[in-house]
Amino acid sequence: MKAKVIVAIAAMLLLADGMAQADTDTFGSGANSFNIDFVPISKATNPSSGYGIVANDYRMGTYEITNAQWTKFQAVYGTVTGDPATAYDSTPYFTGTDVPTNNVSWYEAAQFVNYLNTITNNHVAYNFIGTIHTGDYALAVWGAGDADGTNLYRHKDAKYYLPTENEWVKAAYWNGTTSTLQTYATKAGESLTKGNGTSGTGWNYYNDKGYATNPAGPWNVGSGSEELNGTRDMMGNVYEWMENPFYSYTGYETGSLREARGGMYGGDYADLTSFSWAASLPSSENSFFGFRVASEVPEPATLSLLALGGLAVIRRRRQR
Repeated sequence: MKAKVIVAIAAMLLLADGMAQADTDTFGSGANSFNIDFVPISKATNPSSGYGIVANDYRMGTYEITNAQWTKFQAVYGTVTGDPATAYDSTPYFTGTDVPTNNVSWYEAAQFVNYLNTITNNHVAYNFIGTIHTGDYALAVWGAGDADGTNLYRHKDAKYYLPTENEWVKAAYWNGTTSTLQTYATKAGESLTKGNGTSGTGWNYYNDKGYATNPAGPWNVGSGSEELNGTRDMMGNVYEWMENPFYSYTGYETGSLREARGGMYGGDYADLTSFSWAASLPSSENSFFGFRVASEVPEPATLSLLALGGLAVIRRRRQR
């Protein structure tokens, strides 16, 4: 018993230092259950300026959300619809089970995230008002008392959410030691290379020799190299929706453009950099847009219980 207590304390210390391994959360049950893997991102260090400054610990999804996860969500949640109708009138163009779900609007991604919260007895992240599963289900912002600080989109008590640009960029490009972000999300000693979707190395993007896959398109998530902080496909594959607006001159209006990051299978290497971005209306559904989910860290009590089981080291370019 004494050894188990020591293990638990050691694991807690590692977690406090942001040195934990990826962990997995399960959603739903039976045939429609699915897992999402996360990697921890520590608040201990930040870039000295610019993107990627985040004051809290959080977890970033290891992979983009897949068609399989999206389908299981729909099977339980029901019709994903709302206002505007144009945000909900497409299905994935690329239909492989394990490719990132695509042709998905920001609003659809937000409803997926809300489902993750409700199915786990947490507060929804996004304030949809009206009648769910109908055409009047529309996004609103939270009031000051409910919002996550100045972020009027996210509720302060939500566990799962779409990452802000700063959260996403830090997870992709911050190595924890230099004063600035890395240009690419490559691990130490590695360089940007194009993969083929079967070798388990490289990234899915276009260069002078053509596309990474034939036919061109997103590959199964995780088919390329592991990135700087343990994620996969934060460069290439599909653009990923950010929670925050692009240029929003009047504040957090619901119709403003949303940021997207990470480049995609048809973009070149310049789209994959830490200073590259894209943007589109939140109602847009594009075959090269998908998303991944971020999360708060588990409660300390939960971490203590897990530790008892053993010590697990634990662009700025054209608008698209």
